[in-house]
Amino acid sequence: MSLLDEFVKKNIVDRVDAERIEQEIEDGKTLDEILLDKGSDPVAIFNVKKEYYKDMPARSFSDDLIPAEVLRYVPQKSALHYKFVPLGMGPDNNLEIGIVNPDDLSAKSAIEFITNSNNLSHTLFLIPYEYFEYIMKNYSGVKGEVKEALGMLTDSADINLDNVKAKEKSDASEKIIEDAPITKIVSNILKYAAEKRASDIHVEVWEKEVSVRYRIDGLMSKDLILPKNIHSAVVARIKILSKIKLDEKRVPQDGRFSATLLSRKIDFRVSTFPTYFGEKVVMRLLESDRGAMNIEDLGLTDKNMRAIKRAITKPYGIILICGPTGSGKTNTLYSLLNQLDKEGENILSLEDPIELNIPGVSQSQMRPEIGYTFATGLRSVLRQDPDVIMVGEIRDTETAKLAIQAALTGHLVLSTIHTNTASDVVQRLVDMGVEPYLIGPTLIAAVGQRLSQTIAPDSGNQIPIPPSTKEFIKKTVQDLPEEIQKQFIESETIFEAVPSEKYPTGTKGRIGVFEVLEMSRELEQIILADPSSLAIYDQVRKDGLITIKEDAMLKAFEGKIPFEEVMKL
Repeated sequence: MSLLDEFVKKNIVDRVDAERIEQEIEDGKTLDEILLDKGSDPVAIFNVKKEYYKDMPARSFSDDLIPAEVLRYVPQKSALHYKFVPLGMGPDNNLEIGIVNPDDLSAKSAIEFITNSNNLSHTLFLIPYEYFEYIMKNYSGVKGEVKEALGMLTDSADINLDNVKAKEKSDASEKIIEDAPITKIVSNILKYAAEKRASDIHVEVWEKEVSVRYRIDGLMSKDLILPKNIHSAVVARIKILSKIKLDEKRVPQDGRFSATLLSRKIDFRVSTFPTYFGEKVVMRLLESDRGAMNIEDLGLTDKNMRAIKRAITKPYGIILICGPTGSGKTNTLYSLLNQLDKEGENILSLEDPIELNIPGVSQSQMRPEIGYTFATGLRSVLRQDPDVIMVGEIRDTETAKLAIQAALTGHLVLSTIHTNTASDVVQRLVDMGVEPYLIGPTLIAAVGQRLSQTIAPDSGNQIPIPPSTKEFIKKTVQDLPEEIQKQFIESETIFEAVPSEKYPTGTKGRIGVFEVLEMSRELEQIILADPSSLAIYDQVRKDGLITIKEDAMLKAFEGKIPFEEVMKL
């Protein structure tokens, strides 16, 4: 029985179509291409093939990039023609090769020739057609272009500023700017980050290599390995773009630059850091043209949404967003600004840096190097007749006191502060020197937040809540009012992420999980008597505050995030 007969047997192909499909195969198209063009399910196609070629090991889809040193063994034209691609290098120089059509004898002959000419052994794996197409993009995509640029470099073209004399630094800098391969390598590192919507790029140097890692949806992945000898040139190119000192390697430096990639303007915040093997570079990506998110897209529950909307309708007071670095605080601030009447009110912001441009808001970039800080900016902005003031971050006593003073004098102030929970905000302000009697009348709300992985499309599995998990949930919410406890205790199922060929982790993207502390008369009295985090937490729980962990539970009940994300909070 042929493979096509197997598809007929499984009702994926009609017997009437089988003859026409055979003709298309003779004309040069693969069976996978024909079936996919007909709209057949790619997972079903691969499952049939795995059963048919049951003696051959199979590899499902993975979005990990194939190392450049592995891709070089199979020329791009050969891969495209014969529909096989290198997957990796196993022990004892064993090249792992993924093939779409194991019955293609000419493809097998080509594989024998490639591996024998490189003194390699090989192992064949059956792969889905979509995985073959993905790996082919490695040749023509970012990684392939980096590989091509590396091939253009010669020993004479290699630039190592560690060995350049001081008086020659300027000439070396010019050479780096003009060195097409280095420029191309850096350009493609940035381009790949834009394609994958990474939030950060890490260029790290080790004893024998340079690794390029990307943070995508909060997770780090190593996607490129570069030769050690081009490290100095790559770092120097980034330094030149960022306008920071080339010859300073002993201390950390900060800089920034902008680039238009994939028709998007992206700002890069650059930080260098001296390590044992050389300088590490981290670049944070900020898309200033993408616009602020709508508040409805943040992931707020109905209860928290109502609380935040009540807060931003107040004529004066202060709203503080808290959480660790990278928890989405700035996005939340911008979303709140988007809710305000930008035509009827005078809205000003003090930011470092300005991450998004918001029409109708006068945004000012802080410049600490010339003494223009959040504190000095706050003093000046009060003379601009503002209705609403956004302060990027409250990070010192002076800024905290000025923000509270602005809230007391009839302004709505929005800002961020570094605390782990909303209940810690009051104690943090007290530690900064703000008197407790000023906090109660000015603090409207404190919003704590984190980001959690979301379940990818068609990758969620609904399961009954295990008894141990049920007990954990009951214990977690036992100090909440009974009517709120019910929505947790009465839930019977949770969702887990199921890995698939397209989404190996079963997750894609992130969503916010929140806790919203609203000021109340009872809470004001607690702040005056005992402004400790513990006393405040006890009171807000009586008021019905749902914590970040509990907010994540609700989203796990709804199938938005896998329950294992709850345990990470």
